[in-house]
Amino acid sequence: MTAGIDHLGLFIAAGILLNLTPGPDVLYIVTHSLKRGWRTGAVAALGITAGCFVHIAAAALGVSALMAASSTAFSVLKWLGAAYLVYVGWTMLAIGGAKTGRGKSAGAQAPDSQSPDASISTSAIDSIAADAISTRAKGQNHLKKVFVTGFWTNVLNPKVALFFLAFLPQFIAPAAEHKTAAFLLLGLIFNFNGLWVNLGYAALGAAASQRFAALQHGMHWLERVAGAVFIGFGLKLALTDNPLH
Repeated sequence: MTAGIDHLGLFIAAGILLNLTPGPDVLYIVTHSLKRGWRTGAVAALGITAGCFVHIAAAALGVSALMAASSTAFSVLKWLGAAYLVYVGWTMLAIGGAKTGRGKSAGAQAPDSQSPDASISTSAIDSIAADAISTRAKGQNHLKKVFVTGFWTNVLNPKVALFFLAFLPQFIAPAAEHKTAAFLLLGLIFNFNGLWVNLGYAALGAAASQRFAALQHGMHWLERVAGAVFIGFGLKLALTDNPLH
């Protein structure tokens, strides 16, 4: 027993297996790493991990217990989470459709030609520098959006809150003097191990994207499929009853 925790090794092994199970979080990470590489997938994983900290703190403070006892509280969070998942899915469907349209229009246009003896003016150099700064800013804003969306995707899922409430107490010793501290420690261990699993999924997605060049040409279809699956997760969540009732 460590700090009021029973069977720590079993808890770690079970937590890793649970984190390996595909779900909305894994889909979110893999989709973004396939589209934009390791860095974006890692940011998605960090956003989801940050969301888990909210659930751990809420469960330790008793908020999750209150939600489990109250059908109204559970229903409110459930519908918020379902609506958010559907919104994320619909957004991904819209982006996938837009990319398809842009791809077709780009294919119909011929590239502009430039005279080989044209010189690069100072204004052109300034324009290139401005474009580089703008591109960098857009990239940072995109990463911020990926993080925030991952965070709320996790926070607004009541099943994650109830999971911590139902799973973690099984590994807290009945005679533990500080059960809240033991709960927080278990939550931190679970989340730490889960982060590495999620980063692994991001790495696999990025490696698959680089290895199979054909994936790059079908990213808009991936976006559409992922969007449809997210909508499915949202509808499934909306039809879910409180498992602790």
